[in-house]
Amino acid sequence: MLRPVLVRSLRLTISAHRLRRGLLTQAFSAGPTEPPLLEQTIPQHFTGIVREFGDRDAVISHHQRTRLTYDALDRDSNALAHGLARLGVKRGERVAVSLGNNVEFATTTYALFKLGAILVPLNPAFNAPQVLSALNHLAASHLIIGAETNLPRKEPRSNIPLLTHLVPNLEGSSLESELVPSLQKIIIVNNSSGRIDTKGYKSTTRYENVIEDGRDELALPDQGLHPNDVVNIQFTSGTTSMPKAACLSHLSILNNGKSIGDRMLLTEKDIVCSPPPLFHCFGCILGYMATATHGSTIVWPAEAFDPRLTLESVREYKCTALYGVPTMFIAELELLANNVVPYEGFQYLRTGIAAGSSIPAELMRKLHKVLNLTELTICYGMTETSPVSAMTTTDDPIEKRIDSVGRLLPHVTAKVVDPADWSRTLDVHQRGELAVSGYLVMKGYWGDEMRTREVLVPDEEGVLWMHTGDEALMDEEGYVKITGRIKDLIIKGGENIHPLECENCLFAHPAVSEVSVVGLPDQRYGEVVAAFVVKHAGEKGKVTAEEIREWVKTRLSHHLVPKYVFWVDNYPKTASGKIQKFKLKEIGLKLLKEGEGIE
Repeated sequence: MLRPVLVRSLRLTISAHRLRRGLLTQAFSAGPTEPPLLEQTIPQHFTGIVREFGDRDAVISHHQRTRLTYDALDRDSNALAHGLARLGVKRGERVAVSLGNNVEFATTTYALFKLGAILVPLNPAFNAPQVLSALNHLAASHLIIGAETNLPRKEPRSNIPLLTHLVPNLEGSSLESELVPSLQKIIIVNNSSGRIDTKGYKSTTRYENVIEDGRDELALPDQGLHPNDVVNIQFTSGTTSMPKAACLSHLSILNNGKSIGDRMLLTEKDIVCSPPPLFHCFGCILGYMATATHGSTIVWPAEAFDPRLTLESVREYKCTALYGVPTMFIAELELLANNVVPYEGFQYLRTGIAAGSSIPAELMRKLHKVLNLTELTICYGMTETSPVSAMTTTDDPIEKRIDSVGRLLPHVTAKVVDPADWSRTLDVHQRGELAVSGYLVMKGYWGDEMRTREVLVPDEEGVLWMHTGDEALMDEEGYVKITGRIKDLIIKGGENIHPLECENCLFAHPAVSEVSVVGLPDQRYGEVVAAFVVKHAGEKGKVTAEEIREWVKTRLSHHLVPKYVFWVDNYPKTASGKIQKFKLKEIGLKLLKEGEGIE
């Protein structure tokens, strides 16, 4: 949090950047100061929600055919917290959780928050070396993991080989791991529908036994929790090759979820379909925390994203909101366009969140028209800012909802600075690097002071700013527009090219289903534009590379025309749906060596 002595000087600085009529002259703005921040821990706030909305559904797991009311979630998480305490889980210890979207993850989240242990969600797609690295980096004491991992468009994968890598004698009577000396217990959630029998692995503990062991206990004794305690460590999702472990607090997560739900106008009557994964900030904070702070219901269609089950869930539970990243929405719209899912039962939808990466304007228009998401909101943020710093409102002008990520949330400050000189704040409408400050900024990267200092930098007044690495501009009213990643910028013969401009143009082409643009090295220009295009199926997707170039040439300036056009079936993505552009560049270089892309 900002130190009180600095808040006044920060507000004075902000007011100095405004004209008398309230418009910004420089790209420096602050969100509202109301409502006040919740100075509570997550369990303290949850107690009030349970008291008010106890008989309402908190969680619906479509694939498990299971519902939990807020009362049931409270009771189950209390029981699990007692059971985990018996297994040695203490305040401040890191507990790694590798699960899909299910009621066990829902219950585990609140059990750990109540204990004051630190929830460390792991991507279930991690292989054994990645899990090993994460556990050792954090000196994790416990691992809660599914017997199987479910990933989009893939058959279930057994996690027994992974666990055997960590604990060679999995059948032994006690858990011993030379590779992870800190590991005390492994708790298995058997989500395999009978495909895997875990009873023989005596060194592990069954989830259902842990929760039953705590059933008869009284209320949890006071754990001495504080709102500023680190309660969640999120590994950054990996659009670069080096994920980092961002430390988030009760205060930052609780208030961010509350502000998101407020801006969506969520109430206890809303039913939110949230397919993004719970191990990612989108699923756990924009989804689970935003609904739980408003007594709303969250629906998980499947353990991992499934577009058909997502649309089924929206119809079956009469959902009023739908979440997704662009690739998720595109997959859902394809099913509707091809009549795989009947176009009926979507009339209850009104709002939702599109986030995770830049939202093409054409996609926004389709979501308004096809799925009735007329109050769809756009969120912008990053793991290190808990995560959302800017967001549109349900009634922002349509052009602002299509062309910006909205304005700052309450108690958040941001500025656009010169990437080469962070002390220089740019004028409105100038592109630069976005920096964010306020309660939502992480405590730092766990065990990595050097990389923390690289991005979390105090200004001359001592205020800490998170430098996002995102290129942005701000207008006179404080609306923020993300124009790309600083590192994704393509510099062709001295001209700056913003991939999003080219992507938006190509996404409007009737044959293009998805598109991603990166820069590839070129002897003459330094870099040139390369477009990776996923075509629509069948006749609708018939298009040549020259037609793609001509489409851009007639709509944008000549230097934005792709030199290379690659036809692909999909993209390397993070599990949250973000395209990994560094991997796309590697693929592009490999294809060029093979003589592809030059038509």
